[in-house]
Amino acid sequence: MLQIQLFRQNRDLIVAGLEKRNFKELELVDRIIGLDEKRRGLQAENDSLLAATNAASKEIGKLMASGNKEEAEKIKATVAQNKEKTKTLGELLDELEKELHNNLVKLPNLPHGSVPFGKTPEENEIVRQGGSTPNLVAQKLPHWELAEKYRLIDFELGTKITGSGFPVYIGKGARLQRALISLFLNHNINAGYIEYYPPYMVNEETAYGTGQLPDKEGQMYLTQDNYYMIPTAEVPVTNIYRDTIISELPVKMTAYTPCFRREAGSYGKDVRGLNRVHQFDKVEIVQIVHPEKSYEVLEEMVGHVESLLQALNLQYRILRLCGGDMGFTSALTYDFEVYSAAQERWLEVSSVSNFETFQSNRMKIRYRDENGKPQLAHTLNGSSLALPRIMACLLENNQTPEGIKLPEILHTYFGSPVIN
Repeated sequence: MLQIQLFRQNRDLIVAGLEKRNFKELELVDRIIGLDEKRRGLQAENDSLLAATNAASKEIGKLMASGNKEEAEKIKATVAQNKEKTKTLGELLDELEKELHNNLVKLPNLPHGSVPFGKTPEENEIVRQGGSTPNLVAQKLPHWELAEKYRLIDFELGTKITGSGFPVYIGKGARLQRALISLFLNHNINAGYIEYYPPYMVNEETAYGTGQLPDKEGQMYLTQDNYYMIPTAEVPVTNIYRDTIISELPVKMTAYTPCFRREAGSYGKDVRGLNRVHQFDKVEIVQIVHPEKSYEVLEEMVGHVESLLQALNLQYRILRLCGGDMGFTSALTYDFEVYSAAQERWLEVSSVSNFETFQSNRMKIRYRDENGKPQLAHTLNGSSLALPRIMACLLENNQTPEGIKLPEILHTYFGSPVIN
């Protein structure tokens, strides 16, 4: 959530940022400024009345002590009137606070200056690429056919048990999932991240804290007990430090969790197999840092994810998302895509984002500056990595007539260099 001070200081900066994001409801900016001015006016009036009431109350005591009861009674009547006014003003202030908050949460984060202009994914900026396109046999198969051939994943069984988008991993497929999770977690832990194993369900306050609510409630599963199934480990992990003044920065956390998303279920090869599912595994990294360090840390996190893709020998590219394609809470996002040689297209496998103070303002995640005053920290997170499309590309890009030859880094984790 944007800080109200910014609206008071630089309206034009907010409008320019929202226009860069292709945000349409620009009238919200002036509505918020008007509500804030009205609130501050009422607050000043209320404070003045309270001060007058306190002073009058002290005067009553003096008058009563001196025997001037008649004058004391007059002041008592004035105090009673003031108290009624302050009660009314308090109720108006509460209503204004709610209205102001309900408007503030509708606004997305402002984009960093380096975010390119654009409205569609085609306008995202390619930052760099790595790896090489695999030279596959003529009879190359997509991963859903390879999964059936080697009995790694049963998509129909998942549909029988739950519904479409809930794959069942079997035998070596399950083992490869476990191997990837262990590899990703160890890679993160070796880089100084502390591992957590958080709940898979969160309450409304937690989902609000990271910006899933009120923006993405339609994409999340809600239980009858009003718990949300997490769409990413970012949600519970970042909330670990909600309402906390952190004594030492940076904080580096990593977690493996299943993720649950009610994504649109269209038909065709673009969503076949593991390309789009409702339940999937992901390893996440989260950092909470000093504001002066956050963009340096963002580049460090991008390099960290990139090193994983290099270790897996996957062809990849890194995109800086344009304003119209960024997530609601992000100030700057880098997407990672891996090339699927069998499908002959790029698949997104990770996003790494800096949220600046957008999340920490909601969660009140703070640190103390050099004067001991609490200040909002910056939060960042990234997928390191999401498994479905990584597995899809590993199967497709490494297929040979003798089987699927895994990259060397997975041999020990998986227990074999090949799936056959």
